[in-house]
Amino acid sequence: MVSAYAELEEGMRARLGGRECLYVPSCRLGLYLALRHWCAPGGRVLMSPVNDDVIFFVVLAAGLRPVQAPLDPRDGSLDPAAVPDSVWSGLSAVLTTNLYGNPDPAPELRARCDRLGIPLLEDAAHAIGSAVGGRPAGAWGDASVFSLSKHTGAKTGGFLSVADPALRDGLAAARDALLRPARLGKELAYLARPYAEATARGLRLARPAHAALRALGLHERPGIRMPLRPAELARALDAAPALDPFHSWVRVDMHDYRLRPGAGRLHRTRRRFAALDTVLDAHRAGTARLLASEYSGQGLPADGAVPPLFRVPLLVEDRDAAVAALARRRITVGYLYDPPLDTYAGDAFTDPSPAPAAAAWFARHALPVDPRRADEALAALRASGARPAVPSPALGGAR
Repeated sequence: MVSAYAELEEGMRARLGGRECLYVPSCRLGLYLALRHWCAPGGRVLMSPVNDDVIFFVVLAAGLRPVQAPLDPRDGSLDPAAVPDSVWSGLSAVLTTNLYGNPDPAPELRARCDRLGIPLLEDAAHAIGSAVGGRPAGAWGDASVFSLSKHTGAKTGGFLSVADPALRDGLAAARDALLRPARLGKELAYLARPYAEATARGLRLARPAHAALRALGLHERPGIRMPLRPAELARALDAAPALDPFHSWVRVDMHDYRLRPGAGRLHRTRRRFAALDTVLDAHRAGTARLLASEYSGQGLPADGAVPPLFRVPLLVEDRDAAVAALARRRITVGYLYDPPLDTYAGDAFTDPSPAPAAAAWFARHALPVDPRRADEALAALRASGARPAVPSPALGGAR
């Protein structure tokens, strides 16, 4: 019997050079499956402190202890050289972030994990189309996860990709055991949402639209980070590994994250995925213009291979003022991850970074811009007098 997901899985398999791919209803559920399969409860996972807090709660739900890593202040990528040997020796896995599509140093991390005998897991939610070391992002790890909510704009779906195809059937069974049945009301709401959002934008009803999304449980963050609720979180940890006790955190901004997709949802997802190359071309062109600007901490790649970043992290002195300047041009800035997770959660729930200064600096100054609006964004920043931020050499990051 042909799976309802077969067309999507085959398309992603081709993008990863034949690597096995399993459709999942969300990247976060795929990551939970990977962590549960590759990491025994109680293990320690090196991860980025500048990351979506949902991912932090997925790691906790898997019964694991997050260990925050040092970062390169220019692009927010992991800095393996700044991780002490004492931290490496206590790890059960490494989880990359590929923040905004900027690849983490996967070849170096792969070699380090091989020496330690631990798995490399790649979160490539932002990184479809990015590459590092001659391979696609997501093709280095024992497992990797991708999102179809980002570049494709499908607002649902993703993939769990694995290096060993023999693991597919077991992971598919584990996925199916976690799925909740499709619901007609959820399907209709999903299909209607893009039209409602387009109408709200056209009528300049942004605030009422956000209020409506909050009422529907689709926009739940009063600030950049969701409320931690430490007393409740401590109780949930007593039940880990298990997804249900962490559901109120893991579901934030995506209540359908473990819902079995209906036919309408899959049809829209396939249509969006089929247009991915056109989207990637637009992201690549805008990324080149933003990386060439005075606000880029990275500059253009030396080899000329510009990645199709999902967002380009420009570096500005006053991030809040820059966000306001873009908002006046109706350019919304999302995917901010400030403060870093060790500051947000504290050492009750995570091991702090051994070198936190670069992550704190990057989180405070990073302005993630949609590359498809590169020219408008640069014009708004320059007109507002926004000043570029330059990391101090003392923060490290020379690669």
